[in-house]
Amino acid sequence: MLLVEVILAGLFGLLIGSFLNVCIYRLPRDLSVIRPRSHCVECNQMVRAWDNIPVVSYFLLRGKCRDCGARISWRYPIVELITGLLFAYFTWTDGLTLVALRDCTFSALLVSLFFTDLEERILPEQLTMGGIALGLLFSLVVPVGDGIAGLFGLKGVWASLGDSVLGAGVPAFILWFIGFAWGKLFKVDALGLGDVIMLSEIGAFLGLRATMLTLIIAAMVGSVIGLVYIAIARKKLREFELPLGSFLSGAGILVTAFGAAIVHWYLSLSV
Repeated sequence: MLLVEVILAGLFGLLIGSFLNVCIYRLPRDLSVIRPRSHCVECNQMVRAWDNIPVVSYFLLRGKCRDCGARISWRYPIVELITGLLFAYFTWTDGLTLVALRDCTFSALLVSLFFTDLEERILPEQLTMGGIALGLLFSLVVPVGDGIAGLFGLKGVWASLGDSVLGAGVPAFILWFIGFAWGKLFKVDALGLGDVIMLSEIGAFLGLRATMLTLIIAAMVGSVIGLVYIAIARKKLREFELPLGSFLSGAGILVTAFGAAIVHWYLSLSV
């Protein structure tokens, strides 16, 4: 029965991924994600229902609009496929539980933010501020499990909410302070407020410890990729705008799925 549930979750994830593509394109442009329905951005022709099947339609259409022949971005099937795989994975590991629902919801938000930041360098508040609210709400029904709030005498659901609040506040403040200090030191706008709010969203879902791990992974990977890009493109460091939100998204998904295994692997290195 679990296999059937995993397959159904994956198919549902493909549908959610199709909606995420709408959000990724429209939210940075302040457009409604509800109306009008899906259409070609070049010729404005409405997409037929049979041309809107996640992943499949892209390949049947050979990546082109049926009406005008304009190229369809590779991002559409990629987002759908990634979201479907994530939904299937979390259902496989957690079953049909509130934990799986939380992780699927969180991963869908991060997938959207990954591509809005990568393509437009924008982290829409609908996804970040809304994500903070969702993370805090989920902490009331799914224990965050950090245990740090328990040190202040909180127990049960209040301890989980406290861990969520600490996760949302502490790492975001650290990131903001680093960006503030860097900007003062080098006289540049080193960090966008959207990145800080996004890290707060991650903290609301994951808690303090996992969010700090997310920030470390994102910073390490982002630094390496950024320096390689700068070297290849021969750009100056001050001219390169790092899509930190994209790296935070990728690291957040990685920690959500494999955080415990990553920590176990790291601790094993010191043994």
